[in-house]
Amino acid sequence: MKYKTLGDSDLNISAICLGSMTWGTQNTEAEAHQQMDYAVERGVNIFDTAEMYPTTPMGEETQGRTEEHIGSWFKKSGKRGQVMIATKVTGDGPRYIHDGVPISPKKIRLALDGSLRRLQTDTIDLYQLHWPNRGSYHFRQWSRFDPTAQAREQTLDHMREVLFALQKHIDQGKIRAIGLSNESCWGTSKFLQIAKENRLPRVVSIQNEYSLLNRLYDLDLAELSHHENVGLLAFSPLAAGLLSGKYAQGALPAGSRRTMNDDLSGRLSSYSQPALDQYLAIAQKHGIDPAQMALAFCISRPFMASTIIGATSMEQLKTNLGAADLALSAEVIEEINQVYRHYPVPM
Repeated sequence: MKYKTLGDSDLNISAICLGSMTWGTQNTEAEAHQQMDYAVERGVNIFDTAEMYPTTPMGEETQGRTEEHIGSWFKKSGKRGQVMIATKVTGDGPRYIHDGVPISPKKIRLALDGSLRRLQTDTIDLYQLHWPNRGSYHFRQWSRFDPTAQAREQTLDHMREVLFALQKHIDQGKIRAIGLSNESCWGTSKFLQIAKENRLPRVVSIQNEYSLLNRLYDLDLAELSHHENVGLLAFSPLAAGLLSGKYAQGALPAGSRRTMNDDLSGRLSSYSQPALDQYLAIAQKHGIDPAQMALAFCISRPFMASTIIGATSMEQLKTNLGAADLALSAEVIEEINQVYRHYPVPM
């Protein structure tokens, strides 16, 4: 396993991060513990979660259960010191989470204390804003994204008060570093600017979707990552399982996410299918497991801090972790780039 320092923090994190959003619905507590045990044995030293998890499906009765499963593993294993934990405060959304209000200093305080309690820990290593109050083009909203409704000064004031609030929790020892999620280049740059001007905590990471089928990060955000030392934590690197090949030829494995969400939140469509077929064909041609090819590609990107994997079975987890040892040949990379030129935004 390879490791990289996250931004200007003191967090030295593994190239693969263990995601958790299935724990508490698709996976039992015992299965979650088994996954954590195995991942740590293989060198993974960071888990990613959120106060709203699990999400497959998402519901009031299960909200927070994922953090509880991680907390019980910390207590049972005694390995809290070996693993960094990343979690998130929910933005404007589900009414059963803090009445669905937008992110504010009060909401951060309540959400952070709830996460600390469920995780049975005193400190969150990386605390992230799950999505911006002003809206986002992520999750396939780019075709109708309209920033003209945003109030610039109100947005900047919000960023400033959030950073002051996070500084307070850092001073109290509850947070070590901060990150964003589902953010834009402009939003991230403004957080960085405000932090510099006011000597407030600096964002060290952005958690956005990234995969062979979703490479929006390759443009402005890649440039920002390079110049500002802000790493990407890539979620959905297998495009909700599409790039593993498990849905090929119309297959529908029992218990898979497609049994609950047919188009995988817009990822599976007439636009993505041709590109998907070609990526799977490259893996088959070169005798590479398709999931490992997709993950190894993500891990190789220069802006990548850590690639977040998720699994509902130990077999999937073992396959995914195997990507840490895979280096793609120049020939495979060139064939991937050829597909990308034909299908730059297939989702």
